[in-house]
Amino acid sequence: QVHLQESGGGLVQAGGSLRLSCAASGRDFSRYTMGWFRRAPGKEREFVAGISWSGFSTVYSDSVKGRFTIKRDYGDSTMVLQMDSLKPEDTAVYYCAASSTVLVTTESDLYDYWGQGTQVTASS
Repeated sequence: QVHLQESGGGLVQAGGSLRLSCAASGRDFSRYTMGWFRRAPGKEREFVAGISWSGFSTVYSDSVKGRFTIKRDYGDSTMVLQMDSLKPEDTAVYYCAASSTVLVTTESDLYDYWGQGTQVTASS
């Protein structure tokens, strides 16, 4: 069992930055591929970014590529999503998730554990 807890959401003006953190506890954090997803009002949940268990491989959705950066820290079992140049369309609840897949996957069904989510709002 892995427990995930997001933090760092909030309200920011368009063009600003936020840093989301995901703290993991329970089973060995280094064994899991990690990902960030988001769900905007009235829309389905979508993949944002993912990082492999080794940390060497990252994947980003086209909508955030070049603006968001995903990293993981094995020392304190955390994952970070640095979000820069935020746009109003980035407004959503952001979730971190853990998957036992070897490669980064964009499929939410392949993630085994989920956090409760944190709200991000970028105002125009």
